[in-house]
Amino acid sequence: QVQLVESGGGSVQAGGSLKLSCAASGYTYSSNYMGWFRQAPGKEREGVAAIYTGGGSTNYADSVKGRFTISQDSAKNTLYLQMNSLKPEDTAMYYCVARRDGGTWFRPPLEAWVYNDWGQGTQVTVSS
Repeated sequence: QVQLVESGGGSVQAGGSLKLSCAASGYTYSSNYMGWFRQAPGKEREGVAAIYTGGGSTNYADSVKGRFTISQDSAKNTLYLQMNSLKPEDTAMYYCVARRDGGTWFRPPLEAWVYNDWGQGTQVTVSS
């Protein structure tokens, strides 16, 4: 059974940084897609960043480009999201996601339907 467990969320002032981690278990980590989504109250779920674990290619939402970095440690089966220059509009619940069913995309996808497995989420709050 696939399990994704996020950690690293918290409260920070605007301009600050946080690093989220996602520990994956029961999952074939290599050659697949993983990513981060977020959802704020009253807003639609948004794909933030995604990575192809087999080669390391990445994709980012325009809203976070240049500020967020997705990375992986395949030896630890762990996914990361480094978030710098945080803004109040980054406040949301952040979810780690993974795809189990193969497939090939030109860029790691940011569409929610692609991902089979979702973590429980970790809250990020950015104050102005």
